[in-house]
Amino acid sequence: MWVGTIEFDLLLGDVASLKQKRAVVRPIVADLRRTFDVAVAETENQDLYRRAGIGIAVVAGDNAHVIDVLDRVEDAMARRPEVELLASHRAFFNTHD
Repeated sequence: MWVGTIEFDLLLGDVASLKQKRAVVRPIVADLRRTFDVAVAETENQDLYRRAGIGIAVVAGDNAHVIDVLDRVEDAMARRPEVELLASHRAFFNTHD
């Protein structure tokens, strides 16, 4: 079994409160979960209203499939107009290691 994770560091656009931040981040999390069938959560910078950290995890029997899903997730995140993707970090785990 392979597990792949990716973490995004995002800069939000014209956001001036945590309430506005939630209005931007929640739809992103829901869209990623629905579109790619992955586990998604806001993981960093919950107290900063213009920054967000989003973590995604994928589990599959084949590492190539994990890489393909993470590639598509990263591409979708980079194309979102309401956020600027500042950084991403990937990690992979194999249960046989």
